[in-house]
Amino acid sequence: MDIGALWRSLGPVDSQPLAARAAALPEEAWREFDLRQRAYDVHHDTQSVVLLFCDEAWPDVTISKQPGWDRLADLAVPLMRAILQQHYPPGGTILRAVVAKLVAGGRIKPHIDSLASFRAGHRIHIPLTSNEGVRFTIDGRPCPMPVGEAVEINNQKIHSVMNTGQEDRLSFIFDYVAPKA
Repeated sequence: MDIGALWRSLGPVDSQPLAARAAALPEEAWREFDLRQRAYDVHHDTQSVVLLFCDEAWPDVTISKQPGWDRLADLAVPLMRAILQQHYPPGGTILRAVVAKLVAGGRIKPHIDSLASFRAGHRIHIPLTSNEGVRFTIDGRPCPMPVGEAVEINNQKIHSVMNTGQEDRLSFIFDYVAPKA
């Protein structure tokens, strides 16, 4: 969604329990739902644990629980609810929820999230782990993504991520569409 800025901080959140659980997931959990990696070249260097996913029959999308739901929902749902309660109107819909891993040495090439659901939804990132080699940029400007802080990004601007560090970077990402006024 074009939020009228490149990003906005939503402040600190208690993401440590989710970060610890995600970091301890078995390797097979990161491969259970690989549609993002198969369908979108920009996600070549990523792996995902997907909790919720929607089809692209916009605006009449079907949202489905994926394998990550049983692994992480007990920690992710309260985190999403807390952010939504504080910053967004109630009664909307969470379209997607995913823990994304950008592998050490990997990158997400510059792109715009072009599907209709991305134009309608708020894209919220919560970095769970990071390192000094991670750089997130929007329109060529560095976007601060501190661990334990929620950040809404303008996904209608060109954005990219690189991880030149030695450790993988984990981020919890979800998309929220507010109710029509």
